[in-house]
Amino acid sequence: MKAVQYVKSVPRYLILQATKRWWPKVVTSVLAPTKLRDVEPPSLPTQKWVRIRTRMSGICGSDVATVAAKGSAYFSPLISTPFVYGHENVGDVFEMGTDVDQSWLGRRVVIEPALTCVVRGIEPVCVQCANGQFANCENVTQGDIAPGIQTGYCFDTGGGWSSEFVAHEWQLHPVPDEMSDVTAVLIEPFSCALHGALRADVQIGQRVLVLGCGTIGLLTIAALRALGVSNEIAAVAKYPHQERLATDFGADVVLKPGKTLYDKVLELYGAQKHQPELGRPIFVGGAEVVFDCVGSSTSIDDALRFTRAQGTTVLVGMPAIPSGIDWTAIWYKELRVVGAYAYGTENINGHEHRTFEIATQLLSGDAADKMSGLVGGKYRIADFRKAIHSALFSGKSGVAKTVFTFLDEE
Repeated sequence: MKAVQYVKSVPRYLILQATKRWWPKVVTSVLAPTKLRDVEPPSLPTQKWVRIRTRMSGICGSDVATVAAKGSAYFSPLISTPFVYGHENVGDVFEMGTDVDQSWLGRRVVIEPALTCVVRGIEPVCVQCANGQFANCENVTQGDIAPGIQTGYCFDTGGGWSSEFVAHEWQLHPVPDEMSDVTAVLIEPFSCALHGALRADVQIGQRVLVLGCGTIGLLTIAALRALGVSNEIAAVAKYPHQERLATDFGADVVLKPGKTLYDKVLELYGAQKHQPELGRPIFVGGAEVVFDCVGSSTSIDDALRFTRAQGTTVLVGMPAIPSGIDWTAIWYKELRVVGAYAYGTENINGHEHRTFEIATQLLSGDAADKMSGLVGGKYRIADFRKAIHSALFSGKSGVAKTVFTFLDEE
């Protein structure tokens, strides 16, 4: 079958790093580690696994970072190569192991990508899995399958950037009959946004600022509104389509990045701006809760500056190796800095729910049509270069979420 695969190669990685600034298309060229290849479908690791025929698979910011060699080497010892990309997946179960509940056969599902202790056949489970924080599983290099933090970054699972892949029964979540594939493909990224929104624990009266309106930033705004947060939300959006979607999803104010951003934030929050002898201005005052949905050196530094003393900064965007960040703000303003990675189990009003279950329920409501408007670019796997460039250069494409589709009617 055809699959978009990452093939580990230090020479190709170095070529990519050396040339991508002046030759952007190198990221999908024959010189790059990411390739469209003929591969054998993965086999079922145990009888608790199923085979899924892909209907739709999204391109995530983490995928783009890997393709373009923008990410950190942090995860390199926790994955196995070559791997087939794709963890935002919708598909149909068409083959099952003998130990799987037979009711899954033929069902349309999304998968929770985390490759947990249960998925790996490990007993007893680690402390993170026991606490429902499955994305932080401490056994991601052990068990029945090769190392990998998620489906799409593991040699043995395959991924959604191909016509089929395998998943453990634990990973399966049913898609409601009335939900379209275009909405269902957003369940995984929406779960990430929900997790970050819940980690922030926004209180009544606190003002919220969202830096970055890519998919995760937009879904963070949507998640806050879906959870009933009525507080003022401001967002920083780089492109016109992001500005429009941010407003549609519930942002009260949309700001532009660039030279005027500091003055706009100053005006919006009635803060004081002071200029030190060296570096960027510092702020006294600001927003009580700031979400950084970019993960760049500049956005993290700005997020810390824009957060009011005793406030909360939530790091939702995937950082690489940021530099030039002044950490003094964390200490001086006694900020609560929170990381928000993936999803797991959430505690809402004393009851525990899987994040995916909450996301599916919220996306089944009136917001479904509005949310599905995020998906603007649909490509066949043979056009993987066009798809990746649509996601990588979203300002030019005007697309918030790019996906691969495998159905004739899509």
